[in-house]
Amino acid sequence: MGGATIGIQTLACILLFVAMASSSSSLIATTHAVSTDWSTALLVKVDQSGNGDFKKIQDAIDAIPSNNVDNVFIWIKPGTYREKVVVPADKPFITLSGSKASTTIITGSDHGNIFECPTLSVLATDFVARYLTIQNTFGAGDKGVALRVSEDRAAFYMCRIISYQDTLLDDTGRHYYNNCYIEGATDFICGNAASLFEKCHLHSTSEGTGAITAQRRESPSENTGYTFLGCKITGVGTCVLGRPWGSYSRVVFAMTFMSSAVLPQGWDDWGRPSTHSTAYYGEYKCYGPGAASSGRVKWSKTLSDAEAKPFLSKDMIGGRAWLRPAPTRFRRPSWIIGNK
Repeated sequence: MGGATIGIQTLACILLFVAMASSSSSLIATTHAVSTDWSTALLVKVDQSGNGDFKKIQDAIDAIPSNNVDNVFIWIKPGTYREKVVVPADKPFITLSGSKASTTIITGSDHGNIFECPTLSVLATDFVARYLTIQNTFGAGDKGVALRVSEDRAAFYMCRIISYQDTLLDDTGRHYYNNCYIEGATDFICGNAASLFEKCHLHSTSEGTGAITAQRRESPSENTGYTFLGCKITGVGTCVLGRPWGSYSRVVFAMTFMSSAVLPQGWDDWGRPSTHSTAYYGEYKCYGPGAASSGRVKWSKTLSDAEAKPFLSKDMIGGRAWLRPAPTRFRRPSWIIGNK
């Protein structure tokens, strides 16, 4: 089948593809086949102005057949989308992509139950998000989750994830975050996933001792935890790196810049001294004014090369087996064409 080969790294490339697709039907093929080549995806367009396949992101997701096996790329045109979005469990292999995070915004203000209030909930495996802002604008006073990730094999690239309390419910599964900006004040990365955050910017809006992480590992047999590799921490006031939501909470910061927003103690036990012997809080070759080890709590660790090694690559999440490249060829799905 024919296909237009493009990149998705810039808006110009995407617009070029769309312009070409609009002028020549031979550039897009209709397919019913299962996607076996990750470089090719079924393209669905969301545009609030009505020039796409759908005006709402949720409508585009709802149109995908149940038990999806195709690589579906939902391209979201710039705009502010005021909707709660759910990717259901029977719809894996979906990518949601804008062209620039600052201009493609999914926003909500629900609050309360952390499993019900998220602006975007990912309940399916093999999910990817690119170039999006995902935010919850509720603010202080209650839990307001921007993003919930509750299944295996999810990846986020160049996204902005913003709220105040419990911003990112990194709940269960293996996840990868690359070059993302994550902002909040209280426990703003929380849950019991096994996740690698690489080259991410963590920005605390806490004015006191708000924690960046609240990882929920409950037993030493669970292979979960958060690793922050080559990241940057900034803040408007002061904060700690984490506190143990679960008794065996596990968090490692490696080769990360820490501004003076990070308090000298580094970590907090949430009023549970019993976690001093069970939580695993480590730092490795971090730098900046907030990285000084002299004031750290005695129950945190300065990792040796050997101790840090398991946390320093995508192997910790088995990423080499499931992280997939961005598609470069696109086809129109028959279930869109048939409904036009």
